[in-house]
Amino acid sequence: MTRLSELPAYNKLRAHRAEIEGLHLREMFAADPQRFSRFSLQLDDLLFDYSKNRITSETVGLLTELAQQADLERWIGRMFGGEAINETEGRAVFHVALRHQANTPMTVAGQDVMPAVRTVQQQMRRFVDALHSGAHLGHTGRKLTTVINIGIGGSDLGPQMVSTALRPYWVEAIDVRFVSNVDGAHITEALRDADPETTLFIVASKTFTTLETLTNAKTARRWLVEGLGSEDAVAKHFVAVSTNLNEVKRFGINPQNMFEFWDWVGGRFSCWSAIGLSIACAVGMEQFEQFLAGAASMDQHFRNAPLEQNIPVLLGLLGIWYTNFFGCEAQAILPYDQYLARFPAYLQQAEMESNGKRTDRQGQQITDYQTAPIIWGEPGTNSQHAFFQLLHQGTRLIPTDFIAAANPSTELHDHHQLLLANFFAQTEALMQGKTAEQVHAELSAAGASPATIAQLTPHRCFPGNRPSTALLFERLTPRSLGRLIALYEHKIFVQGVLWGIYSFDQWGVELGKQLAKRIIGELANDGTVPKHDASTNGQIAHYRRLREPSSR
Repeated sequence: MTRLSELPAYNKLRAHRAEIEGLHLREMFAADPQRFSRFSLQLDDLLFDYSKNRITSETVGLLTELAQQADLERWIGRMFGGEAINETEGRAVFHVALRHQANTPMTVAGQDVMPAVRTVQQQMRRFVDALHSGAHLGHTGRKLTTVINIGIGGSDLGPQMVSTALRPYWVEAIDVRFVSNVDGAHITEALRDADPETTLFIVASKTFTTLETLTNAKTARRWLVEGLGSEDAVAKHFVAVSTNLNEVKRFGINPQNMFEFWDWVGGRFSCWSAIGLSIACAVGMEQFEQFLAGAASMDQHFRNAPLEQNIPVLLGLLGIWYTNFFGCEAQAILPYDQYLARFPAYLQQAEMESNGKRTDRQGQQITDYQTAPIIWGEPGTNSQHAFFQLLHQGTRLIPTDFIAAANPSTELHDHHQLLLANFFAQTEALMQGKTAEQVHAELSAAGASPATIAQLTPHRCFPGNRPSTALLFERLTPRSLGRLIALYEHKIFVQGVLWGIYSFDQWGVELGKQLAKRIIGELANDGTVPKHDASTNGQIAHYRRLREPSSR
């Protein structure tokens, strides 16, 4: 493997970056009336406008050359071919099979996985239809109307984000909630106004041994049994998304209500699988299938479009451009849609858990370039009244992705028009900025004195030249949401290939978990002396002193 920094196009891009240092986006647009058409693409109703980025045609050419030299097209083929590209775990990365639409095989190790995928999807349909129709009732014969998903990480963030985004599509009389944090406050609040007779729990854990998930599940089980007075109630009120049949049965869940998924489905890419059962409970299986179809349309585009016309590839290459040639350490995700409020948090896991690595595929430490940026963001317009000050006038350069639907998910069209006015204005303001001459003219027109103008002008100038990418589509629907998520999944894959890392393991998650298991016993036993560093020992000792006797 040739490292990113050793590829011929890498040094060309470093030199090119120096050449365009003095170019301002204002000048680029003034010099090229066709800049928008040159640097935008459309896939059905989705507009991908990357013209407000600090790039030229040469930049795009060199970035595409870099992707070719990194063998990106072969890696795309390997993923869609079901090869075990997650080499540290010996697994394929095959979530694309979960949303595959054609009646053609998708094979892993020579075996077509589609029959198993279709079987689980049919099982999901039967269960969801029975839940909504009342054919599946609770222990006392009442209809189940509150669904509580218990998971963590990819078993929570994806289903929660998607369910929140599709709130206008929820089936009437169904309420879906999510519990992930082992902090007892999370499940306490989820259960606060729930009725044991009408509550269904989905326990989402591949191994059915995840500490946080099983702790919450056991608390929910105890709450249910105490409320209904029978252990038999568990079989009617709990289902599992897991691969561990023995543990699921031991918990008391009917094996017919265990929904399988496979080791080639990574946690943060699993909402397309039975992990998405809570989504299907919320919106119905027909809408869930539209969600899958939207992702499949992006899969086909990613697999077949030339690199220079490939939206996920270009989005990924822009990230490489800013991270590795501008030294940008953060990326802001700004959905102008309240229903997408959880999308930035979802992408935090998807991107930082995937590409937050310092070891390349050869096992060598990466010391000469950066990998994943910090992902953060909030919905507009709230974010405008929070951190946009830093985006416009701060000392850091932070590329931004703006995401919006042309039509609202509510009947308040006047609200949406104001929202979109801000969407367009902010990308323009970040690009254009405001010069000292413009500020001087504004203050003069307002009657300010020369002294006031001199004092205020530095504070009211905006440098502009701040890059942004816009994604604009017709409406937030299950299909368009699936397409959007798949776009970012593939963008993450592109960047992992170029950085030369394995994007589909997460060994950095494990160390803290292992230490926590050891510390649990120490917290419960006042007599033992912790064997940690002085700081950790001191914190544990202070905790023991503060702990109430009732919790010992």
